[in-house]
Amino acid sequence: MSGKSFDTEILSVGTELLLGHVTNTDARDISEMLSKIGINVRYHTVVGDNPERLRACVEIAKSRADIIITTGGLGPTCDDLTKQILAEAFSLPLVENRAERNYAQAMLPEGCTVFHNNCGTAPGCAFEKDGKTVIMIPGPPKECRAMFTESALPYLQKLSGGQIVSHSLRIFGIGESAVDQMFRDEMDRMTNPTMAPYAKECDCLLQVTAKADTAAEAEEMIRPVMEQAAARLGEYVYGIDVECVEEAVFALMEQNGMTFAAAESCTGGEVSKRFTDIPGASAHFLGGAVTYTNEMKARLLGIDPALIASKGAVSYEVAYEMAARIREISGADIGVGVTGLAGPDGDGVHEVGTVFVSMAAKDGVWVRELHLGTKRTRSFIRRMAGNHVYDMMRRYMTGLKVTA
Repeated sequence: MSGKSFDTEILSVGTELLLGHVTNTDARDISEMLSKIGINVRYHTVVGDNPERLRACVEIAKSRADIIITTGGLGPTCDDLTKQILAEAFSLPLVENRAERNYAQAMLPEGCTVFHNNCGTAPGCAFEKDGKTVIMIPGPPKECRAMFTESALPYLQKLSGGQIVSHSLRIFGIGESAVDQMFRDEMDRMTNPTMAPYAKECDCLLQVTAKADTAAEAEEMIRPVMEQAAARLGEYVYGIDVECVEEAVFALMEQNGMTFAAAESCTGGEVSKRFTDIPGASAHFLGGAVTYTNEMKARLLGIDPALIASKGAVSYEVAYEMAARIREISGADIGVGVTGLAGPDGDGVHEVGTVFVSMAAKDGVWVRELHLGTKRTRSFIRRMAGNHVYDMMRRYMTGLKVTA
């Protein structure tokens, strides 16, 4: 597989995916993992549990992809057809793998590499035939991600020759298109290392990937590119090889020995949940209050009802008080507040997507007024508001200007 780029197709099998009963997170996860080792995914295909349609999709994949990765259809029931159809398409007989107890699951393409399933019962496998590499992975997301990480990625890296290393700069405050424009000339010229921006739901990343004989050599190739990119992006970079901005904030709190507490309205506790999803969060998160109504803002946080009545719950002033009060009540180093309109209705004064996020510390209180879009979903507005909260904390702890 060395010496050229490879087109990959992910073929997701399952009628439940077509009906919308299950979200196809497998394809997303596999694409993300492949991008980190420099393998390009060109096509995502979803097909139901129908042998004729599955055969047709496999033939199309064979005609246009060098690597075919399937998810789903590896179980013991009559509609689990992936192995049979793929083996048939590549003229391989199914032979028994005696390590498996269930007969249907024990039948695998002859000569394949078997991937043990540490999270379930159905094994996966990989084989090479007719110039193609085929990888079959179970559909349940937990099994899929674990098997792909533990077995499929090492298999692909071994085939590729050399070592592929990838690192990413996580970015908040500018979008993927702006990052692309900033680095377009360099990206067009680069062959190894390569650099590419990727959009996430509420932020983006710039990924740098290099291939060399050894991992150490690849790291050396990546290092100056990462340093130059980070210098150009400046204060928009919130971390390297982190998954989310709250993870970066957690690391900063570890370094600084700081704590925070949250007062939330329109986010409904999401800011608190995101941080407490991180192991060890209790060392830095003291607690939160979801003060969804005006009465709770007054009763739990002690905000003057007259202020709420005059300025409105969605206001600079109420956001200011939310952060300041939760900090005072909790004794935390930092207090944060969120109040706004996640939709679908406005309040007669502000449009949907108007959010005020705030942060209080020993040396001041800061408030951002956000307009996140009238057509955005409630989940997007909540998550983006949370990102702004964490961005304010991140900026404060790194000595950057908290608000523009």
